[in-house]
Amino acid sequence: MPPAKSGIADYSSALVESLRRRADVTVFETSTNGFRATEFDIPVYQIGNNAHHAFAYEQALVKPGVVVMHEANLHHLITDITIRRNDWEAYLREVEHDAGAEALAYAANRVRTLERGPDYEGVPMLRRILGSSLGVIAHSHCVEQSVRAAGFKGPVAVIPHGAWIPDADRMGYRQRLGVDESAVLVGVFGFLKPYKRIAESLRAFRRLVRVDPRAKMILVGEAHPEFPISSLIDSLGLNAHVRVLGFTPIEDFVGYIAACDIVLNLRFPTVGESSGTLLRSLGLGKAVLVSNIGSFAEYPDEICMKVPVDASEENVLFEYLSLLVERQDLRQAIGQRARRWVSEECNWDLVAERYVSFLEAIAEGSEWQQPRAHTVAGETETNAPRAEPAAAVEPEYIRGWATNSGGHDYVNTHITRLTKTLSITPPGGPNDRILEMGSYLQITPSLKTKLGYGEVRGCYYGPAGKVEHKSVTSASGETFECDVELFDAERDGFPYPDEYFATVLCCELLEHLPNDPMHMMAEINRITRPGGHLVLTTPNIVSLRAISAILQGYHPGFFPAYIRPAKEGEEPEARHNREYAPREVQHLLRDSGFDVELLETGEFLDEPKPEHNWVKHLLEHYLLPAHLRGDGIYAVGVKQGAIRERYPTWLYAG
Repeated sequence: MPPAKSGIADYSSALVESLRRRADVTVFETSTNGFRATEFDIPVYQIGNNAHHAFAYEQALVKPGVVVMHEANLHHLITDITIRRNDWEAYLREVEHDAGAEALAYAANRVRTLERGPDYEGVPMLRRILGSSLGVIAHSHCVEQSVRAAGFKGPVAVIPHGAWIPDADRMGYRQRLGVDESAVLVGVFGFLKPYKRIAESLRAFRRLVRVDPRAKMILVGEAHPEFPISSLIDSLGLNAHVRVLGFTPIEDFVGYIAACDIVLNLRFPTVGESSGTLLRSLGLGKAVLVSNIGSFAEYPDEICMKVPVDASEENVLFEYLSLLVERQDLRQAIGQRARRWVSEECNWDLVAERYVSFLEAIAEGSEWQQPRAHTVAGETETNAPRAEPAAAVEPEYIRGWATNSGGHDYVNTHITRLTKTLSITPPGGPNDRILEMGSYLQITPSLKTKLGYGEVRGCYYGPAGKVEHKSVTSASGETFECDVELFDAERDGFPYPDEYFATVLCCELLEHLPNDPMHMMAEINRITRPGGHLVLTTPNIVSLRAISAILQGYHPGFFPAYIRPAKEGEEPEARHNREYAPREVQHLLRDSGFDVELLETGEFLDEPKPEHNWVKHLLEHYLLPAHLRGDGIYAVGVKQGAIRERYPTWLYAG
């Protein structure tokens, strides 16, 4: 576990955070923790090919469990726990057990005499631990095949390496590096060993500099003591274009990835290892080049460019770099697909769910079904099954229910939003119930008459326990009635049974909450049935309009004003207390136990806004995201389980 300088330590830390929401987890890092396997349903061992994993490896031999094979070779680990402990006999036994008499003869006659080094590539040292394991988790089919080739016949789960979807200040780190927005920045990250094709990358980059003299490269990571990177850079005449930054703290490491336009994540030879750096780069939406071998060859072609490991490697690398430098649109398209794919297929919650289901199958002795991988698809596709779209509700039908002048004016101003809200609300049936929070009875009748829900309820702010029966007649003479319960959504328990509603609408309400929005979200989760939907809309604090305002010195909020005190007997209006960004709404839904089925932005009133085109141009110039910039956020979540985080740190302090 951190602070160990290990990618598996970072992996384990992120995994445990998500696992703890689904299972009771105890972490043991050393034998001094008093690990006793009999106290648990099943032990899980994270196994990597270095001395960090000696304790886990040795415990796995004594107390069988599920081993997570981060690569298909443990020879370095075995030498650490045998030769480095001056136990040559143990080393020779392991070589014979893994590879037979011929390998033993080589180890005894050549390695032990120090004539040659251990046969790291030829003897993977897997058989011992696999023979003492109840199951195996691998990150790739490449490692799965190696595990099978080593003779393991038990259950194997291929669970993708989890992906970080980090936030980072791209332009801030480019400023720190002295790289302006017009220069293309290429990055290589992680321990700077020769097998990461550093020399080949530098030679290809030298050719790129001849094409585009503005191009820059950074090498971020601990240098290998036997690999003279500085002298290689000097010999290629690249001192003015390449910087070696060395080992950096994780926040800077991520920041430097964010600063890059292109990331090189090349490896040859490989033993099936995964790369946390690669997952971070994909999560940051970078155009990434990988070696077309091992686990890296399994990534979808749409999310990265694959470089062969044959004699054409340098030429192909140069051609790909040249293409990406020339085609900014291609870089962005690849990066957007990459970020979308890892967020859907490799997010830590999904990884943890697959861990738990596989471990349950092992503990119960049942067969585990490998879930189908998701495809790289449209902007709004997610892991959740999409509901059938509702039939369009015409604006005139909505206007027909606004029978007074004030209501009619409001509906006309917000007609685009109201129509859009109904279009993203899943239709219901006669046995389905739906709740509209903050109901003004503007779209409430349509939930029954157009979307088909058998029971429609409304709720509004007021003294808990009070129920108001509402009735409204449309301009065409159609009548609608429903009960509206009053309560405080941030303090009171909602007056509905558990899992009562198929769908809950929370529209233009979130931004008004001053104290504890997660109380409301937890109650929405409680009253929504499993697989049910939450439809949420709220103003977008990072819209083009908001950016335009703040850059010109104005407040970015859609409605930041205080409300004049109401006269006695009048109901005070609710002001906006906090407006949200689309990414925050995504976090809000996931922390509340909902998978994000739809996340879009749009206008409150659909009319041209050419005055904001300059803002969009500015964002595109600095390669900042220009999507999800409409005035309003439209989101649909599908309930997957209990609330995941009652007080998420992105929303609460203290």
